[in-house]
Amino acid sequence: MSEIVASPGVTLPEPAPANGWLRELRATFALAWPLVIAQLAQNALHTTDVILLGWLGPDYLAAGTLATSFFMPILLFGVSIVGAVAPLVAQARGARDIKAIRRIVRQGFWVTIVMSTLLLPLVLQVRPIYERLGQDPATTAMAEQFLQIVAWSLFPALGIIALRSLLSAFDATRVVLVITVLGVVVNAAVAYTLIFGHFGMPRLELRGAAIATLTTNIIMFLAMLTYVVRHRRFGRFHILIRFWRADWGHFRAIFRIGLPIALTVVAEVGMFTAAALLIGRLGTDELAAHAVALQCASMAFMVPLGLGIAATVRVGIAYGRRDAEGIKLAGWTSFMLGTGFMVLSCVLFLTMGPALVTIFLDPNNPENANALALAASFLAVAGLFQLADGAQVAAAHALRGLSDTKIPMLFAILGYWGIGLPVGYLLSDFAGWRGVGVWTGLAVGLSFVAVVLVTRFAMRERLGLLDALKPTSA
Repeated sequence: MSEIVASPGVTLPEPAPANGWLRELRATFALAWPLVIAQLAQNALHTTDVILLGWLGPDYLAAGTLATSFFMPILLFGVSIVGAVAPLVAQARGARDIKAIRRIVRQGFWVTIVMSTLLLPLVLQVRPIYERLGQDPATTAMAEQFLQIVAWSLFPALGIIALRSLLSAFDATRVVLVITVLGVVVNAAVAYTLIFGHFGMPRLELRGAAIATLTTNIIMFLAMLTYVVRHRRFGRFHILIRFWRADWGHFRAIFRIGLPIALTVVAEVGMFTAAALLIGRLGTDELAAHAVALQCASMAFMVPLGLGIAATVRVGIAYGRRDAEGIKLAGWTSFMLGTGFMVLSCVLFLTMGPALVTIFLDPNNPENANALALAASFLAVAGLFQLADGAQVAAAHALRGLSDTKIPMLFAILGYWGIGLPVGYLLSDFAGWRGVGVWTGLAVGLSFVAVVLVTRFAMRERLGLLDALKPTSA
């Protein structure tokens, strides 16, 4: 996942001032729909693997879930830090400073190399970590087999974020979307071929899915790099010239902007990872069901996430032009659109849950009956927290447009780790709710964060978040 951060001082294209709700609705929708599609396409990469591994059986799906639950927080931590390239490039664009753009993207590659090198050994420690956490040894061994290959995708994956940040800052989002869709096709074709051994290729099962993920990331990175280097609009930046020359100011700036966002993202994703560990103790069927329900919830989340990214930009633009009314319109419009969509996903999960889960597990296989029933029950709980999930992502991104990231980060850690997970553990182990108890804890944590962040945005003036808009005395 990638996020665009807007902050004061970052120059972005100025739309016409928002004079009413309808105009803001149109502007937000026009900005958001390509972002939503790109997020859905990105999520489809993982969805393909979940479906194909589900066809192999619950054991493979459970192993893949353990592996991705361990890998995703690590990947997103690096992605969020490198994503700080976007606002820095946008600021340099506003200043028409071509040299700064080159240096920022170059330092983005440096951060990519540093973060990938630091995170790679951690990914490879999956087996001893999971063994200490009491996970099934056989499932853990299969997860390690998967991650030994996937770990190397950190380098191209983070490199993609640096390049995508450059393209996004210059409104070149269509090429990002095209390359992402290309990645979905490549991943599906390679994974289908190698997982099941079609077209004369060996049957590699989990390792086949891992090779597909690594191959897809490499192809996407090379395609994006080729476009940036060869296209006349971006070739003038010469991002690879004097690649090894340091620019410590921009290097530090990427970490300064990206770290609070990274910690916020990891707090939320880490909660779902810990939930997978709690459910993993209950059995393979529970873990496979968790994977199915989580994938459905993740797909729905991509829509408010795309709207949230648009909110960061719209609120940031209004903040930059010192427009308090524009900030209100942009923030609440994103909130209404995001929660409005989540009403639809809530109804879908509650009414069509048993049918949705059969996409991932074969209902004709008697061995899948228990996993299917569990997945439907988990998805029902997921339906109940859809509104909270949409509200918290809209509020968090609107606050980000005001450069308010540190306090929301603390609220996120408290809500996810201080409230959500303990409640899930108590309901699962002591109340006997098992997997449903864990998912109920997730709902409680998300609801707390949603209430706090929405309240913080509503009270933005009282809390001094708009003090920079007030005229200063001579």
